[in-house]
Amino acid sequence: MAEIVLAGGCFWCLDAVYRQFRGVESSVCGYAGGDIPDPDYRSVCSGTTGHHEAVKITFDPQVISYDTILDIFFISHDPTSWDRQGADTGSQYRSVIFYEDEQQRELAERAKERAQQLFDAPIVTEIKPLDIFYEAEPVHQNYYALNPAQGYCTFVVSPKVAKARRAFSQLLR
Repeated sequence: MAEIVLAGGCFWCLDAVYRQFRGVESSVCGYAGGDIPDPDYRSVCSGTTGHHEAVKITFDPQVISYDTILDIFFISHDPTSWDRQGADTGSQYRSVIFYEDEQQRELAERAKERAQQLFDAPIVTEIKPLDIFYEAEPVHQNYYALNPAQGYCTFVVSPKVAKARRAFSQLLR
């Protein structure tokens, strides 16, 4: 199994997107990239911790490649917005690929270059080393599946899930 940590706006969105694909063993919502140990949702949303809402995806690279995981990431959010995804604003919504080693950094750079062809505006996704990933509170785990009728899920998460399903239909569970 392999792991990757990605931040692309609200973690509920990326979590819901990745859970639908074969080869994804797990997706965990959490926080990464900041300075404060053991952050919680309230402190991250304050914008003072430096953390981003992120997901840690565990996947089988024999079923779904690292490159495909990154390609899904780029089509599942707007990587051209700085500290914003739709109406969600703040540094916690920044687009970031966290890497654990030089090979992952290089794959992330190449994926960003590939993705740039899909967007007119420059991609602002950061590529940063992963220090620590903190798991979010239980209420945030698998939120979309547990709350499909909630307004945010209906109007924000569902369209992102549908877009990823269309683009990568051959990989659906």
